[in-house]
Amino acid sequence: MNVTTHPRTDTTRHRPWPSSRRRCAVALDMGSARTRVWIAGRGLILDVPTVSFGTDTLYPIQRGTIIDTAGCARMLQRLIAHRMPRLLRPLIVVTTPVLDGPAYRSAARTAVSVLRPHRVLTIPAARAVALAAGADLSGPVLVVDIGAHLTEVVLLADSDVVDARRTALGTTDLDSTSPTQLGEAVAGMVTAMLHQDRTGLMVEALHRGALLAGGGVLRPEITYQLTGRLHMPLRVVPTPHTAAVRGAAVHLGAVRGRPGAPGSTALLSEREAP
Repeated sequence: MNVTTHPRTDTTRHRPWPSSRRRCAVALDMGSARTRVWIAGRGLILDVPTVSFGTDTLYPIQRGTIIDTAGCARMLQRLIAHRMPRLLRPLIVVTTPVLDGPAYRSAARTAVSVLRPHRVLTIPAARAVALAAGADLSGPVLVVDIGAHLTEVVLLADSDVVDARRTALGTTDLDSTSPTQLGEAVAGMVTAMLHQDRTGLMVEALHRGALLAGGGVLRPEITYQLTGRLHMPLRVVPTPHTAAVRGAAVHLGAVRGRPGAPGSTALLSEREAP
């Protein structure tokens, strides 16, 4: 009797891995004072001081500017590398100050290269804040982001940066600068943007009200000053000190949800820069 044998098929061995195992995605917010990291499937895993040990420059980011790219890379290696799957190259979204331009984005990309990313995207921090707040980005949105060393006022329209101002003041300066001075600085930036508005977008944004974010919003003496000086509705973004990284995570989710969309790469590349 002839017996025909067939090679054994091991369906378990050759079954594709679940998408959650095959993908790794990271949202990263490197501030002058604190660095926050969000990983897909795990949420916000780190909220730690932005410190680089073992170098001459202890604080690699100052006033929203990366002054020690190698120090940032060492910090990311220490904080994140061991927390990610060894064989997967992550998709990373990094928040950036609006007015630092290409220099910051270039330094950030160089620093995160230590994590061996598959792809790196950047998003202006103000847009990330608006995403975290669930703001309607089809119309103009004004974002006031008060950090430890930097305060930005940004006008967005259709998700794009239309105008922006910043001052090198933040919560760490309150020993030498009063909340009144910080409030005056924010009010002055808003007034300057209003005076230079030729499109009506700023007026519409003022009617809709401003989004308040950043660690400074947790200080009641600062919000009191803003309420008294900004004659417009004010909305504090939930958990304002982590709004930027959470908004970057929202952006990350949108990118991952349409990886094969025609033209998506070109669209994202064009809209990374303010």
